Amino acid sequence: MISLALAGKPNCGKSTFFRAATMAPAEIANYPFTTIDANKGVAFVRSTCACRALGVKCTSCQEGIRYTPVGLIDVAGLVPDAHKGRGLGNQFLDHLRQADAIIHVIDASGGTDSEGNPVDPGTHDPLVDIDFVTREMTMWVHGILEKHWAKITRQAQAKSYSIHHGIAEVFTGLGVTPEAARDAERICGIDLLHASADDLIRFCGTLIRAAKPMFPVGNRVDLAPKDIPGKLKGAVHLFSTAAGELALRNATNGKLIAYRPGDPTFSMINEGSLSPAQSAGLMKIRAVMDTYGGTGVQQAINHAVFSLLDRIVVYPVEDETHYTNKDGTVLPDAFLVRRGATPHDLAFLVHSDIGKGFLYAIDAKTKMRVKESHLLQDGDVIKIVTTAK
Repeated sequence: MISLALAGKPNCGKSTFFRAATMAPAEIANYPFTTIDANKGVAFVRSTCACRALGVKCTSCQEGIRYTPVGLIDVAGLVPDAHKGRGLGNQFLDHLRQADAIIHVIDASGGTDSEGNPVDPGTHDPLVDIDFVTREMTMWVHGILEKHWAKITRQAQAKSYSIHHGIAEVFTGLGVTPEAARDAERICGIDLLHASADDLIRFCGTLIRAAKPMFPVGNRVDLAPKDIPGKLKGAVHLFSTAAGELALRNATNGKLIAYRPGDPTFSMINEGSLSPAQSAGLMKIRAVMDTYGGTGVQQAINHAVFSLLDRIVVYPVEDETHYTNKDGTVLPDAFLVRRGATPHDLAFLVHSDIGKGFLYAIDAKTKMRVKESHLLQDGDVIKIVTTAK
């Protein structure tokens, strides 16, 4: 399963974002380091189910909307110099090893300082926090590389030794490959064997951005003074109100409104049962949604998976005529696969034995056999023929 991490300074709304996206319990309080141990839960990516294009009835989606699970990690807040061990920095950074991509949650209201302490909204400039996490991660990676650098450069004097493989071995836990190290060297325009300290810091920054892609989300936009969103426009990818999303999900569970995660708005079901305070709160959330096209929570998860990680949705089936599994369930599974993946790659994702016994695949939409090297497309429905039982 793909894993996403929520990163940011303490008290920026990460835990509220986590609860809103997963509906899993997480402690929320208005002070730094409420989260000490990482919270882990399951969020969902929203897409249009293939049943719509196929014209079949599917019980695995909600009126044509498919929600595919991804892991979500809410880690401890990060403070300046976390890479030196300040706050819970080392613990935070270590948790990021488990993530494929990172959503950097920023307090767009300007209501918390760099340490996460509450201040009056608009007092702190959120722009200061934009490059904060990347800088700490860069220096963390640089610190690790620095410990091994003398040994790596000494071994690199031998023609049989690859400095890129040596770096990849140091960062195996981060998913760094020799190719990634070579690409980072090229992008930085440096020669690693003769790199200065500043060169290595730039190299580490490029390396970590490739290994752990990240984008900023301006959270608490509902609490921001009117001038702040304009200042942040272009610096953050999107704005969100995690508290608003959480309120909508609770109201949906209480059958007060009709809302699905990712919808641009909601509709009332039982308006008469709302208190004046509840009604006013929902209208405030609706105003934010009208401005930004939704609460931003589902949009952030979708952006991380479909844009940052470049995934597509593919549906494996056993019966290509009826698009079902052996039990007759229509489109029972949806897999998030990397763009450029093949049916053989999909077979291994379904089960290693199915991948090992792969013979060929059938495109269920055309009923035609496809090559092993065929590139899967978003929304493909694929039958895998294998020797595995």
